[in-house]
Amino acid sequence: MLKEEIEKYKPCNEQEENDKKVMLKCIDSCNDVLTRENEVFHFTASNWIVNKERTKVLMIYHNIYNSWAWTGGHADGNENLVEVALKEAEEETGLKNLKVLSDGIYSLEIVTVDGHVKRGKYVSSHLHYDCCFLLEADENDPIRIKEDENKGVKWVNIEDVCKIVSEPTMIPIYTKLNEKLKEY
Repeated sequence: MLKEEIEKYKPCNEQEENDKKVMLKCIDSCNDVLTRENEVFHFTASNWIVNKERTKVLMIYHNIYNSWAWTGGHADGNENLVEVALKEAEEETGLKNLKVLSDGIYSLEIVTVDGHVKRGKYVSSHLHYDCCFLLEADENDPIRIKEDENKGVKWVNIEDVCKIVSEPTMIPIYTKLNEKLKEY
């Protein structure tokens, strides 16, 4: 199922073409790509949550990265990444009425994760093979912080996203997501 979803995804640029090739190669050559037991790389699902007018994105202030970021999380064995994406979006923001806008994967990227401490344990640097999904939510619905993962949740004007992000490696990704949004 995951392999088929990635195979049918149409990359929008060279970065996505290369990342798609690497992801498919790793799925074919590695037994465990869906759990954190694979300490080198594993699949994650993220979300680009937009309002109905497509003028704002819902972002969280991520505790580990100390930056405003998209929502998302680890596959943890579930190869249905849209399910993972929806679960993570609800857990991290409190939103219950999320609509999947993308027909399958919205964006692909391999994201580097620096070593960090999580729940008192050191996690070595590794790669997230990320499949991003485009979701819609009502910006008037209640949102909440998930204290063990984020310090804030807020709607951000599309043009301000990259101004508030402090992770330089994420700025090209968020820029790409907003550019793709113009097609919807």
